[in-house]
Amino acid sequence: MKLLQLADPVRFRTMTTAELRETFLVSDLFQPGQIDLTYVDLDRTVIGSAVPTGQPLVLGTYGPLKAGYFTERRELGILNIGATGTVTVNGERFELDNLDALYVGRGNEQVAFESKSSGPPAEFYLLSYPAHAAHPTRLIKSAQEPHGKLGAPETANQREVTRLIHMGGVRSCQLVMGYTQLALGSVWNTMPPHTHMRRSEVYLYFNVPAGQRVLHLMGPAHETRNLVAAGKQAVVSPGWSIHAAAGTASYTFCWGMGGENQDYDDMDKLTVADLL
Repeated sequence: MKLLQLADPVRFRTMTTAELRETFLVSDLFQPGQIDLTYVDLDRTVIGSAVPTGQPLVLGTYGPLKAGYFTERRELGILNIGATGTVTVNGERFELDNLDALYVGRGNEQVAFESKSSGPPAEFYLLSYPAHAAHPTRLIKSAQEPHGKLGAPETANQREVTRLIHMGGVRSCQLVMGYTQLALGSVWNTMPPHTHMRRSEVYLYFNVPAGQRVLHLMGPAHETRNLVAAGKQAVVSPGWSIHAAAGTASYTFCWGMGGENQDYDDMDKLTVADLL
């Protein structure tokens, strides 16, 4: 498990491109045949992936957690961005097709990942936060969830938002999770821009065409910077930072949040004209 310590908005002002990438970008996810995890000091977030190619991959415990097993004091959100696979939680098997999700509550000692076939593997994205109570493990079939429409073609941000773990659906302690798909020809996400000091957020960009990139806009509204992200890379966004992006082609991203407020609409709104 790697450790990541974020910078504050004062240090952020003087960081080089390389320092920004080292501090806010998680770029080594989805390695075939292994589980990769990064522990972030901000809200004690764990970001990771599991790509089973042969034998099942078992989620163990790790030194920084100081726990007997991974979900001893944590909850876990799982989104499959690959081919069909199975997650087994304490002996119960859950099959996840592409874009299906699973919420794993606190206190589940055994979690294992498998791909259904020897062809393209399942690719499980993992996002975890501390949990103060146990909620039931729940399978979330993406096709059965409501899809909200946002944006417009004329502003290049027509998109569809699917909420997976949230107050109005599958409940959690603090994890809120879903994904957004950009319509063909649209590239901008999260417009109008905003921040939310009551929680941090992680964006995983995927379904980015080969050779294309996403320019993630971050920082205080009056002092923005950008990170150039490839597909299957994640950006950590602290509460003081905006989190918007434009791609060189349409793409999909998973958004996940943890903090003291689970209200999806809890945000400090800005306008495009506020950005500098």
